[in-house]
Amino acid sequence: MNSSFTTIDYIIFGLYALVILSVGLWVSRGKKGVKKTAQDYFLANKSLPWWAVGASLIAANISAEQMIGMSGSGMAIGLSIATYEWMAALTLIIVGKYFLPIFIEKGLYTIPEFIEKRFSTNLKTILAVFWIALFIFVNLTSVLFLGGKAIDTILGQGDGSMIFPAIVALALFAAAYSLYGGLAAVAWTDVIQVTLLVIGGMITTVIALDHVTPDGGIFNGISHVYETAGDKFHMILKRGNPEFMNLPGIGVLIGGMWIANLYYWGFNQYIIQRTLAAKSLKEAQKGIVFAAFLKLIIPLFVVVPGIIAYVMFTDPQGTAVIDGVQDAFLKSDGSMNYDKAYPWLISTFIPSGLKGLVVAALAAAIVSSLASMVNSTSTIFTMDIYKPYLAKKNGKNRDVMVGRIAAGSALLIAIFVAPALGNIEQAFQYIQEYTGVVSPGILAVFMMGLFYKKANNKGAIVGVMSSIPVALALKTPSLELPWMDQMLYTFLITMVVIVFVSLSTNKLHDDPKAINVTSDTFKTGKAFNVAAYAICIILVVLYTVFW
Repeated sequence: MNSSFTTIDYIIFGLYALVILSVGLWVSRGKKGVKKTAQDYFLANKSLPWWAVGASLIAANISAEQMIGMSGSGMAIGLSIATYEWMAALTLIIVGKYFLPIFIEKGLYTIPEFIEKRFSTNLKTILAVFWIALFIFVNLTSVLFLGGKAIDTILGQGDGSMIFPAIVALALFAAAYSLYGGLAAVAWTDVIQVTLLVIGGMITTVIALDHVTPDGGIFNGISHVYETAGDKFHMILKRGNPEFMNLPGIGVLIGGMWIANLYYWGFNQYIIQRTLAAKSLKEAQKGIVFAAFLKLIIPLFVVVPGIIAYVMFTDPQGTAVIDGVQDAFLKSDGSMNYDKAYPWLISTFIPSGLKGLVVAALAAAIVSSLASMVNSTSTIFTMDIYKPYLAKKNGKNRDVMVGRIAAGSALLIAIFVAPALGNIEQAFQYIQEYTGVVSPGILAVFMMGLFYKKANNKGAIVGVMSSIPVALALKTPSLELPWMDQMLYTFLITMVVIVFVSLSTNKLHDDPKAINVTSDTFKTGKAFNVAAYAICIILVVLYTVFW
């Protein structure tokens, strides 16, 4: 049943690589004798249509962190991990309606740039340095490591010998077109990457379902998985569940999950940069809606495979699984390696020919996110650090060159840091938890900056600097707080600090840099509104069925 990578698989994978590189370089070409401007390189000359914006949002989002990490959490926890995807759909609607109009009206290149316009250059610089460090040492390294781990499982012996070579290969592939072409190359190739990602992901789910029972059949597989692992199909975990501390019951709907989602989708440079590159606000909002609909189907090929792997692991006698399934997930110390779920399904059940396509889909998820993160890292470095502090008076035309150097440097650092991540039981949850130490404070600064006119620079600086010790204090084991609840409390405390400091230093007057909004600011078209209502209805149905 386990089929190795054959000649036809290598040909298919090679064709995928050739197409992506060709398209990336083709769309990157400039007019003869005309140098790329910063807007060309970092915002694709503000030329992206809605479908490219939506596809690129999903391609930037779905990576090894989801394909590998979330499948692993699906095996460990079940469908409840899909709340990240389904609640993201609603979050995208909120971002499109309430955040994007302000960002686009301000003509932003970067999210830190908003902080400068609303508060101060000093605070912008602090956050810019933070984001660059986060992108390199958390985002890039985790995607590279999980991607290398997946390729080691699928194409190697699973002993770790291929992880570092795979990390280098993935990084070089992403660099090959993104460093030269900038956001245009990333966004347009993302359209292909997302198409491949969805097709490859669905193939993996369908074939895994067909093999989960000795008699085969997709519908037999669905029935068997639900009967065997019915407890894995609950969105809201009860307090007695061993994973309650990761997904604390109703708290995922009314608590800290909102902090994680609003921070990620609303104020994350490598996500929001796609919308800033849209042709217009309406095109950006249409792209947001398209991405929201895609988020609704992603659990079918990201979370469900993990549940199928769980069924195969716990009930090997009742499935069509080969011998050794138990050993596939057990580490030498007897603990579980959940993150092997997705690559193990590919290496075990996907036949020759299709395997090349599925691995190409996995590579697409990894490479598209790498390219997005690298481009955004270089954008922040160039626009928020190089231009105001390092550029010479005649250095305007060096923005693109500096961006490419910054992107290459970020990748190089991540290549050598990535192997240090080692074996993490559930990488997705680990990344979410420790990003959550800093995200609540930053989200509080942005939300108060957008919607509280009395918030001032002193309040914002004190708030964001105090948020980290508050977050760390809430991690005290004796408190026994789920980390999502820690995020919510950190967010609320930070907002109180910002309000207190702002009022005590501003004498109840509105801040001079406060944003003035009117009822027209948040008006959206009929199509956007209808789509938003449809998404809300679908979400109510999903949470009702799988409560």
